[in-house]
Amino acid sequence: MLFIVGVALYLPYCVYVMIIEERELAKFILVGERVLVKPKNPETKTKAGLYLPPTVQEKEQVQSGYVVKVGPGYPIPAVTDQDEAWKSLKEEVRYVPLQAKEGDLAIYLQNAGYEIEFKSEKYVILSHSSILMLIRDEGLFD
Repeated sequence: MLFIVGVALYLPYCVYVMIIEERELAKFILVGERVLVKPKNPETKTKAGLYLPPTVQEKEQVQSGYVVKVGPGYPIPAVTDQDEAWKSLKEEVRYVPLQAKEGDLAIYLQNAGYEIEFKSEKYVILSHSSILMLIRDEGLFD
């Protein structure tokens, strides 16, 4: 079940927040070339020790977060052989896989995603094309 809670207005951008009432993240199926990212907590202090107000943190154009789930990829048309008329036509959808994998650190554009809330945690649904860079640590989960 999906419940739309409301619209939170942050100048100069509008952010739509959707709260999802579901029990398991494993039931989420991303469509096409979408990526589900859990944003990292923004820095609250500068290197000099000054505290940053939330308005400064929201104006950051580039954000980072960890990839939680990945869609199947870009769909490509199926190649069919029309040489034998007696064969049944099966259209199997094939996909070009995405570069992003679960556990990658993604650097993405903040305004390109849709924010959702699941079990009191914020997630962002992004198009794969809005990810600027991926950082993959192969030995991180071994």
